[in-house]
Amino acid sequence: MSEAERLHRHLIGQQGSRRSLNTPALVLDLDMLDRNIAEMAAFAAAHNVKLRPHSKTHKSADIARRQIAAGALGVCCAKLGEAEALAEQGVENLHITSPVVTPQAITRLIELNGKVKDLMVVVDHPANAEALAAAAAKAGKPLAVVVDIDPGIHRTGVATPDGVVDLVRKVVQLKALKYAGVQFYCGRHQHIEGFAERKAAIEERTAYLKGILAKLEAAGLKPAIVTGSGTGTHFIDAKLGVFTELQVGSYVFMDHEYNVCDLRGLDRPTFEQALQIDARVVSANTAGMATVDAGLKAMATEKGPPPILKGAVEGATTRFMGDEHLAIIAPEGKAAPDLGEQVILVPPHCDPTVNLYESYHVVKGDTLVDIWPVTARGRSR
Repeated sequence: MSEAERLHRHLIGQQGSRRSLNTPALVLDLDMLDRNIAEMAAFAAAHNVKLRPHSKTHKSADIARRQIAAGALGVCCAKLGEAEALAEQGVENLHITSPVVTPQAITRLIELNGKVKDLMVVVDHPANAEALAAAAAKAGKPLAVVVDIDPGIHRTGVATPDGVVDLVRKVVQLKALKYAGVQFYCGRHQHIEGFAERKAAIEERTAYLKGILAKLEAAGLKPAIVTGSGTGTHFIDAKLGVFTELQVGSYVFMDHEYNVCDLRGLDRPTFEQALQIDARVVSANTAGMATVDAGLKAMATEKGPPPILKGAVEGATTRFMGDEHLAIIAPEGKAAPDLGEQVILVPPHCDPTVNLYESYHVVKGDTLVDIWPVTARGRSR
């Protein structure tokens, strides 16, 4: 039994039970989550593009199943360990978006390929392709691979158009591999706040991708799948019509980093901030300031301190005060929250915040309705 279940299982279904949670607590608003899932599913259907949401955001079999039930063809996983964790809970349509290279990891990958219905993995180097093919041939089941194209980040992916063609040709020649398609993820473009600037940047990168796709088609290697995109560029990418599937992730939660971006050129948020952190005031001895129990250990911090969703006066700000504490600072002349009061925070960056918690406290309104495990928490190997 998880700590969350031990402390809070008895609160499920009790009216107003959210206010009785031990804090800090990772809270998920179920109605907001389901509306976000439905909105992206409807958008994809309207634009004739498939959804393969990225589970690195939520690491949850429960959320993956909801996405698939709403029409997603499966989910992406950033790491092999995430894929293994979701597969253990019955999620069988999986795409691993980072290369699996070492002998020990390839052994696990091939074992997973033998267990699940539909598995794909990226490859960006001929030596890796050969190693995957040798392991798959020995196991007796072909492995589906997607050739990863570097969009200019130089993190993973084949760095040149001719290199892409060469690697695809090699994959096709390796009989134990199935050439499934190509991947192109412009990660650094996802958080450009202004719509026009983001659109121009993605159009330039899409022109580069189109050039590579033209080379592949000319060589008789046209990919069946062109996968990529993300929450920040999903609208632009769907309109450009090059991707066959979208690897959207953070739309289910909408952390602060994404919420400040104008995703669809409407100058307003498209999705709701479903993921929240509940905290409590544990000290209130300085005028205009209070200290809550959610500090550096309660959320990812590289994007700065969290905004306040509820529980403090308008204009109140936050400042980290150490591992366990966060200051709530009221505007001049205004009062800070009192001792023991609830303050609801928005995670600055959802993916690594989720990885800090073992469970989601799922709420409807102010009532706890369920507790879901963070299925792939810590599964980064």
